[in-house]
Amino acid sequence: MSEHVASEAYTHLLQPDTVLPSQYYAALRRKSIQEPEKRLVIAMMEDAVDCYVKHMFASDRRSRQLFVDAEDWIRDEDREWPFAFENVCDLLGLDVAYMRRGLYALKERAYASRDSAKVVRLEPMRRGDSTRDEQLTKSA
Repeated sequence: MSEHVASEAYTHLLQPDTVLPSQYYAALRRKSIQEPEKRLVIAMMEDAVDCYVKHMFASDRRSRQLFVDAEDWIRDEDREWPFAFENVCDLLGLDVAYMRRGLYALKERAYASRDSAKVVRLEPMRRGDSTRDEQLTKSA
């Protein structure tokens, strides 16, 4: 009985939307006009996320600056600039808080996994060092 009631509660989601032909064609016209601009904004977002992820641990000056610029852009809450992070997210239909949380979590996981990495020092093997040879065969 409860399964039947639950399915009835969601039947409105499966009903088709009614759209007038004038609404449909107006949306298509708007889409074709905005398509190049939207592709540009998508490319901006992809580049920023790519710089954020790719250059997170960069040691050279140029790559580190790309990361810092991307991180600053993502953190900035100023909506005055048309291409501000929050405006770009709104234009693409992305939740700003969700995007920031995801990117910050990615950074935290990357730093945590980097901090937990083990450094192993290898010593040169000497000829006739049977204890060293035994240790290597046991660990393999």
